[in-house]
Formats: sequence, structure tokens, C-alpha cells
Amino acid sequence: MSCIEQMKYTLLLEKTSFKEGREFIEKNSDEVYYIDPGYKIFKDYYIIGVPPIAIGAKGRDLIFTYVRPCYGTFVMKIESEEEIQRLRDREKERLMASLKKGIRAEVHVSDKPVDYRSVFK
Repeated sequence: MSCIEQMKYTLLLEKTSFKEGREFIEKNSDEVYYIDPGYKIFKDYYIIGVPPIAIGAKGRDLIFTYVRPCYGTFVMKIESEEEIQRLRDREKERLMASLKKGIRAEVHVSDKPVDYRSVFK
């Protein structure tokens, strides 16, 4: 596809701010995922915005902000179970990676009390 606007979508908010869009998605979604700017959806389209960027899932619908240069930020929904599953899988991978990091981290506990004044010398 050459343009996201050629997909079957529904506009939920028009000409809004990133913050208002994020809050709308958080309130109107069953699941919310946070992504970084540049995240790719539908294989061809990059999400841009001010982090944290929220993407929501409600039933079979993906709810996200979409920026049209010169027109502003919109919140739209498109039916896409595949894209929702891709977000779930991404979240699961991130969780597993953070758990693995936690396992490797060593915590050193000393029997000796620490003199915190000496830390700043």
C-alpha cells in the first residue's frame, strides 16, 4: 500500500495534540502499548510523535496517533488483529529481555555499615 489513508480507517479525534491523543488512547483501549518514535506499523508506516507514544487495542481495532504534515495529529483506528498480535509479541520479548537482565545483575550486600559521607569524598 502506498498510503495509510487508502486503508479502511475511522477517525476518533482530529487535529489534536500528542498528549491529548495519548490520553484518549489510554482511556479508550483495552490494552495500551508504548512505543518509540519511528516504530513501524503495517510494514510501511512510521509512527512519529512525542514519547511516550501510546498504541491501543480494543477488540480487533488498533488505535493510534497519525500525523499528517500540515494537517496535524489525528487518532484513528484500523481493524488489524495481525498488528495487535505483533505488539503483544514485541511486549513479551521486551519483558523477557528485562527479566534476563535482572537475573544476571548481581547485588552485593555487605555486613559492614556504609559511611555515606565517604562516598562523596
